[in-house]
Amino acid sequence: MASFAGDPPGALPKAAWVEVHSENFLCDGGVRLAMLDAVAARYPVSCHGVGLSLGSAEGLDEQHLARLSRLFNRVGPALVSEHLSWSVTEGVYLNDLLPLPYTEATLATVCRNVMRAQDAFGRQILVENPSAYLSFPGSVMREPEFLARLAERTGCGLLLDINNVYVSATNNAFDAEDYLDSIPAAAVGEIHLAGHSVTGEGISRLLIDTHSARVCDPVWALFTATIARIGPRPTLIEWDLEIPELSVLLGEAAAAQSILDGKAQVNAPDAAHVA
Repeated sequence: MASFAGDPPGALPKAAWVEVHSENFLCDGGVRLAMLDAVAARYPVSCHGVGLSLGSAEGLDEQHLARLSRLFNRVGPALVSEHLSWSVTEGVYLNDLLPLPYTEATLATVCRNVMRAQDAFGRQILVENPSAYLSFPGSVMREPEFLARLAERTGCGLLLDINNVYVSATNNAFDAEDYLDSIPAAAVGEIHLAGHSVTGEGISRLLIDTHSARVCDPVWALFTATIARIGPRPTLIEWDLEIPELSVLLGEAAAAQSILDGKAQVNAPDAAHVA
């Protein structure tokens, strides 16, 4: 890893913790696991899943659950999280995090799958709010209500992605501040911040959650307001495409940390870092 101004040669980056995509490490050995072991020996690790498919009506893939369990037992992650989405049908994995209608039937399905996952892992998981590009006319509740009821029924926590809230609110014309005010504070176990891309103009304008840019000013403002309301939470900067120098990522994390520090004395578990 690179050293930075003021660090001695070979020094590790000053990072509170790191987060990895769980599915990148579902192997029996080799370079990837050796790398993860080395990172986990130096930093607390959080595991963020992209393939569990909590919205699948047919239930969870038991082999996938078992492989994730082995990974978590090996790494001992501080946090485990997944997305509110579906991506598997009849054993076929689709390369996307697909949206769900917010109905009673969907809630029952997701609750069942979350409880199965928590039983398999022997621990609480956090469920992340999605970025939305459309809304279902059949939905009977707002997303914050769906997430609140999910947390209440299953005991899961929430991973609050504030960029996703901003993207969804802009694309679907709802109030992002009202959304965030409706999220139960006690359920929030982690926060994600990221940048997004904009395509089209006028009525064709669309925000896309690409994790390819700096956090924008409106998202920083929403983050600041959220921390003022709920207090500090472990906060991650996500950046997956067009990845800049590490110093840029750490600068974004430092900006988040300054907001956390402005509201409360923050210990390591509540600190900000980067993916």
